[in-house]
Amino acid sequence: MIEGLLGRKLGTLQVFDRDGTVVPVTVIEAGPCTVLQVKTQDRDGYEAVQLGFGVRRHVNQPMKGHFQGLGSFRHLREFRVEDVSQWQVGQRVGAELFEPGDLVNVSGVSKGRGFAGVVKRYGFRGGPKTHGQSDRHRAPGSIGAGTSPGRVLKGQHMAGHMGAEQVTVRNLEVVESNPARGVILVKGAVPGAKNGLLRIRLAQKQTTKRKAERPKAQEAKAEEPKPEEPKVEQPRAEEPKAEELTAEKPTAEEPTVEEPVAEQPEADEAKGEES
Repeated sequence: MIEGLLGRKLGTLQVFDRDGTVVPVTVIEAGPCTVLQVKTQDRDGYEAVQLGFGVRRHVNQPMKGHFQGLGSFRHLREFRVEDVSQWQVGQRVGAELFEPGDLVNVSGVSKGRGFAGVVKRYGFRGGPKTHGQSDRHRAPGSIGAGTSPGRVLKGQHMAGHMGAEQVTVRNLEVVESNPARGVILVKGAVPGAKNGLLRIRLAQKQTTKRKAERPKAQEAKAEEPKPEEPKVEQPRAEEPKAEELTAEKPTAEEPTVEEPVAEQPEADEAKGEES
């Protein structure tokens, strides 16, 4: 199983659950992502797969060779996998990775706000609005002592460039997954503007839950009785009877010798006629 994939933020809307409650969701185009490289422990020192997402117009020659004719991808990212032997270059993964009820961590670049003051950037209260403070309403105030330490400590909250930073929102619930359209609906807001790149990963809680459910599912499959195959009665071969086994030996016919008939003399025949 792979830990996540790349996606694109499409916008926000509202949906109704079975109870009729309105749920605010963010529509995310989850993939499809293509496996471009498989990293192994022996060769690279760790196991991961490199996924490609999006389309770019111009691709230089080194990247064309790396893509191996699978497409021209705009974004490349690596994701951890459990068993790297199950993945091959050219394999695709999309929204079917997520199921309704899963918890995901969504990372993206937040919207840029330009140069902002401390009130907007960090939520400072500002200075007093009375007692002659005409220009201190949104000022930061004191930033340190003068004599000791005699300098400004590093890390003080001040005005500056706001937004455009990597932000991760954790444990967002997947309300709906539609692999046919390649989109998922995530409850709540995710960082970034529309069409912004997102990195969607299964939360640690969800990964642990799937690992725990996997052996149970395997045991349930093993316990399921296999359907009995219909027994086909094969005709038994009739055993030869004992009478047939005893073959009749042909009896040799004895030659019949014809005995010659003795002829009586004619005198005997005359006696017979007289009597």
